[in-house]
Amino acid sequence: MDTFKAYMLQKAYQKIQKLGDKLAKIEPLIDWKAFTPIIQPLYHNKGPQGGRPNIDPVVMVKLLVLQQWYGLSDPELERQVADRLSFQRFLGFPETLPDYSTVWQFRERLAESGRDKLVWEELQRQLDERGLKVKKGVVQDATFITADPGHAPADKPRGIEARTRRSRDGSWTKKGSRSYYGFKLHAKMDVNYGLIRDLETTTASVHDSRVDLSRPGEVVYRDKGYFGVRPRGYDATMGRGVRGRPLGVRGRLRNRRINRKRAPGERPFAVIKRMFGSGHVLVTTVKRVHVKMVFACFCFNLVQLGTLAARS
Repeated sequence: MDTFKAYMLQKAYQKIQKLGDKLAKIEPLIDWKAFTPIIQPLYHNKGPQGGRPNIDPVVMVKLLVLQQWYGLSDPELERQVADRLSFQRFLGFPETLPDYSTVWQFRERLAESGRDKLVWEELQRQLDERGLKVKKGVVQDATFITADPGHAPADKPRGIEARTRRSRDGSWTKKGSRSYYGFKLHAKMDVNYGLIRDLETTTASVHDSRVDLSRPGEVVYRDKGYFGVRPRGYDATMGRGVRGRPLGVRGRLRNRRINRKRAPGERPFAVIKRMFGSGHVLVTTVKRVHVKMVFACFCFNLVQLGTLAARS
């Protein structure tokens, strides 16, 4: 970028900076360049035949962060990046702004290669490096991520035939009197810092207790939905009465203590759904949904890092 153009962009950005730019606050919280060696192997135009130059891997990762943060579709992301100086500044004022099909293809490559998990592992490494390690235990919980079931009403289960072209991997389940169609996000949050440390994505019909994100030695706080299934870590699951063995006073007091510990575990889901608008997806497979959930949880951790930085 030539000096005059850079000067004019920075000049125009100064007013936005005075009004407050939250993207500018989260941008220095992590080392974005560390994601480059993870993303680079997705492209194969370095050989003798060459090919069109790739967009900077850091820009592509940041684009997916912007997309989940603001709940944007691929075409809307392209428009917003071209229109908003705060977005361009977050991306580092790149010479070339990728179009929406490039974003879609990048997300698809992440899903097929599984490198979205490596992106998540790198984020966790950076959190640990900053001293934000799990110390007092973790909270595991799950939430529904709804999807479009097709032409039937959203609360009308149709069995296996509900897996339409709109959502090939989605499934129906029922909680209380309400039916859900789509997927389920399982997440593990640490008690100390309120950061999401691990996640898994399944179809909606998979029971919470079938996914164990704990590690040996961790105290894992869980609600009654996990009752009867022991985790890999130390079991701090809320108990419930069974036939012939009602829950006694000690059991109720224990549940109350556990509930105080696990209650903050609901906050990540509230932020992901209400702030980021990620509670409903339009993609059709578990792999694609998982990429979106990785970056939704990535965004939550950025929010929480900003909160921790402000407190300190």
